[in-house]
Amino acid sequence: MAPETTATPTRVEGSARPTPPADVQQARALFDQFVVVPTKAMFEPTLPPRDTYTVNNYNVPVEGGEILVRCLVPVVENKDETFPVFVYIHGGGMCVGGVELDDYPLRCWCVRNKLSVVIVDYRLAPEYPFPIPVDDCHAALKWTVSNTSLLKADLSKGFIVGGHSSGGNLSAALAHIVRDDPFFEGRRLTGQFLREAGICHHDAYPDKYKPKFRSMEENKDQLPVTKEKLEHVYKWYNAPPSDPRFSPLLISSHEGLPRAYIAAAGLDVLRDDSLVYAEVLREAGVDVKFDLYPDATHGFHFDSPTISRDAEEGLRWLLNLTS
Repeated sequence: MAPETTATPTRVEGSARPTPPADVQQARALFDQFVVVPTKAMFEPTLPPRDTYTVNNYNVPVEGGEILVRCLVPVVENKDETFPVFVYIHGGGMCVGGVELDDYPLRCWCVRNKLSVVIVDYRLAPEYPFPIPVDDCHAALKWTVSNTSLLKADLSKGFIVGGHSSGGNLSAALAHIVRDDPFFEGRRLTGQFLREAGICHHDAYPDKYKPKFRSMEENKDQLPVTKEKLEHVYKWYNAPPSDPRFSPLLISSHEGLPRAYIAAAGLDVLRDDSLVYAEVLREAGVDVKFDLYPDATHGFHFDSPTISRDAEEGLRWLLNLTS
């Protein structure tokens, strides 16, 4: 195992980034108004007491700059107690969103499950196109294993990566990257949390699975994420469709990956990404827990505390806290 080196992170409010084009600014403002703000309002009444967890933002060096990570750590009576860690990657098509998106529900999960959480504020396209978000999140995972004392984390109790939508896409790719990266020898991921994740670009579906990918056409006009909108953010992200860091389904082997919790919405253009990927992982010997919500659309968990609780149960399953 590589020696663990503990950085001395500096609390920051973020680093300077280029001004995005006007249409991107508008998309981000609308996402904040209609997704981030209502989500925080829905979960605010459920927040645990403020003295039961800490919140700190830290700088993580990445190629060409810095990113912010927000760290949530439980406060318990035994100051020597350590916790599993969940590295969370937000959704938003790699183009919108940020650490505020799922901050409040993650605070609840942190306290209820005695779980340290690292929320990654990766740089967004189109200012920072593919593969920069992948590389930023990879750097955040490395930072996490190098700063376990800061997080009061014990990776042997659980080391999970996950996210929603594009965050799930990045997490699925990173699960393979971490599996093959010698840096993580002796401290591999133990779980992946993939909610409504895109797993393969629709122009790169493998012939073997093409008949199973029906949702892109069946749900192409289904709001809030239509096929047209998805293709628009894909252009901003500018990833080659067949690059396995964007379409991890295409990676030659899925053996040796950590167990996966996968959730899908029946009316989502990305529904079949989840269905096919669950099948592929099981064929590779990976343990999978799968939830499908037939009448739900993309982003359904933002509207349903009940479904959010199901996701928490999926997380608890990854942590071996439930059967």
